Amino acid sequence: MLEVRSLSASYGQTRVLDGVDLMLGDGEFLVVIGPNGHGKTTLLRTISGLLPASGGEITFDGERIDGARPEVIASRGLVHIPQGDLPFGDMTVEENLALGAFPKAAWSHRADRLDRVYAIFPALADRRSQRARTLSGGERRMLALGRGLMRDAKLLMIDEPSLGLAPVIVNEVYRHISTIVGSGISVLLVEENFSHVQGFDARVLLLESGRIVREGTIGELLRDDIVMATYLGT
Repeated sequence: MLEVRSLSASYGQTRVLDGVDLMLGDGEFLVVIGPNGHGKTTLLRTISGLLPASGGEITFDGERIDGARPEVIASRGLVHIPQGDLPFGDMTVEENLALGAFPKAAWSHRADRLDRVYAIFPALADRRSQRARTLSGGERRMLALGRGLMRDAKLLMIDEPSLGLAPVIVNEVYRHISTIVGSGISVLLVEENFSHVQGFDARVLLLESGRIVREGTIGELLRDDIVMATYLGT
């Protein structure tokens, strides 16, 4: 589904990604963990075209996408849910969701997509006519995930869904992510806190200083003394 080869990216003269390689299969759940400020968000922004790559190749669903515009990449089914949720505060929940299906190819299926989103996130169905700015932090996170599902997503990239949320709300958000993973959509998730993903059957990449320094299953990383001591503080 996704192949990244020798990917580099910079902000001005500062190189943030330095030769990143990764592969993600159809229906796979891949998690990228690592310290804050070491390139996780930049990785997603570069894959989705929001930040131009300074080197390397990105192939999605059999086609090169490095250099393509973000809207073209999204129209092919690679959907990026960024940090901060970014709802349109004066629009209703349902209007925000409808914007996720704005491209012509997705618009004709918006009613079916809404039904699916409301089935996964019943709280959004209860608040469909409520303005987004009145939602709680957890509800805004659900709205961001739901808006991503309104597209014909083949791959959903999710950036730190736990950011700024209370632990009990984080658990709820990850239950919804588990449902999304179970639906067969490929998911690439970035997370700083490894504990949030320990219950998942996922492959994990550890990103440090713009490079992949460890790769394995969650179980393998939990048995890696260097990873546990250096990156997880145990």
